[in-house]
Amino acid sequence: MNFFAAHAYDIGGAFAAMIWPFFGKRRRLAVDNIIKCGITSDPKEAVRIAKASWKHLAGHIMEALFVPSVVTRENWREHLDVETDADPEAVKLLLDSPDTPILLASAHHGVWEAATNMISFVRPMIAIARVMNNKFVQNWLKKHHFRGNITVIDKNRGFSPEIMRQWEETRAAMTILMDQHTSGGIEIEFLGRRAKTFTSVTRLAMRYGYPIVVGSFVRVAPYKYRLVGGAPVVFSKDDDKIAATQLLNDRLGEAIRKYPEQYLWVHRRWR
Repeated sequence: MNFFAAHAYDIGGAFAAMIWPFFGKRRRLAVDNIIKCGITSDPKEAVRIAKASWKHLAGHIMEALFVPSVVTRENWREHLDVETDADPEAVKLLLDSPDTPILLASAHHGVWEAATNMISFVRPMIAIARVMNNKFVQNWLKKHHFRGNITVIDKNRGFSPEIMRQWEETRAAMTILMDQHTSGGIEIEFLGRRAKTFTSVTRLAMRYGYPIVVGSFVRVAPYKYRLVGGAPVVFSKDDDKIAATQLLNDRLGEAIRKYPEQYLWVHRRWR
């Protein structure tokens, strides 16, 4: 491992710390979000968490660039802790049962970029995400970053019949970040505050009957990650969509409260 790979997270965090004073609006937003969500009532502690989260964002992005060369198909299990904070059934379903299509519901928490690469060693990944407008950048990410059996779908494209067939036929993990702002969706609680929420995960689970693994991958050391989450969730067509989606939000909130320094507090989740 070269110097930049070994210290990528610290380099990213140091750069973020330098520019932190110049992002007053984002800084105030993060602190406000942390206090209103009840993570802490102490303004100084809220500032500490906000800055740590900002540094984590940059550090994670930097480290994720080197994950494909450090975390390999042969050694990835050495880099992942699945015993401390993860339900055994969720671990088995996600990592040891590649014959079952699943939904992976997560948030902008922890190391979602690194997690995508690791899971792709076990099963195909279909990630619903924002696709870069610049084709050069998008092609570079596909070649050097999102290696392996990973299909990135533009979140604005929707769930086409072709994608649904690919999901079922390849028994992929359909990964969706549920905490993205939407003008549609339903208004329910997320971290104790009302927020518009996508119902995509719930609707897919109800329609197809496949299980959902809810949680996050967090960073615990350089290139060492931890799966955080509860037991798998299964919904039927007769379940209440709003209550089901609220359950998923609550599960994500539990993971975020355990590791608040790794949540993206600067984004405008609540509007």
